[in-house]
Amino acid sequence: MTHQPDPSHVNQSQSEHAHRPPSFWRSRAGIYLIVALAVGGLLLGYEHRVHILSSGLLIWLPLLLCVGMHFFMHGGHGGHGGHGKGDDQ
Repeated sequence: MTHQPDPSHVNQSQSEHAHRPPSFWRSRAGIYLIVALAVGGLLLGYEHRVHILSSGLLIWLPLLLCVGMHFFMHGGHGGHGGHGKGDDQ
């Protein structure tokens, strides 16, 4: 027994989605901001490379990258999908 969505509800949600303004990060100003922050970060890293490489903290970078990738790729807690959902209904 499957539940079919109400067609009027589907059309309403599609029309609401069509009128939503675009995200800031996909706008021209958002893209410019991302590029400016990336270039600024690269220049800052280049100018301070001696301090960064000789600090001894560089060894922790792979661990931080793994944690960061896990967090952003799964979208935080609850993003693993399928956990706790029983298929034996």
